[in-house]
Amino acid sequence: MKIRKGDRVVVRSGKYRGRRAEVVRVLPAEDRVVLEGVNVAKRHTKPRRATMQGGIIDKFLPIHVAAVSLWCGSHNGPARVGMDVTEAGEKVRVCRKCGARL
Repeated sequence: MKIRKGDRVVVRSGKYRGRRAEVVRVLPAEDRVVLEGVNVAKRHTKPRRATMQGGIIDKFLPIHVAAVSLWCGSHNGPARVGMDVTEAGEKVRVCRKCGARL
C-alpha cells in the first residue's frame, strides 16, 4: 500500500467523489483508509462513567484504498505513485506524471 498516514488524497469514486482529505489512519490488512471528514457516521452514545459524556459523536468510517489516490501539489492533480531510489539508497514515492516527490 502506497498511501500513508498524513497524506493528502482525493476521493476518485463513490459518494464523496472529488473531495480532498487527509489520511487519519491506514488499515493495510483490510486495504482501507480512514479520511478526515469523509464517510462520517453519527454514533449515539450514552454516558458510561462519571467523566464520560453521552451524546452524538461523529465517527469516521474506512473507505477502500482503490477509491482514493494521492494528491500531487506540483501539478495540482491526482497522482499515480512510482518508487524511486535516491543516491543514499532510500526509496521515495514520486508522481509518475511530473516526477515530483510525494
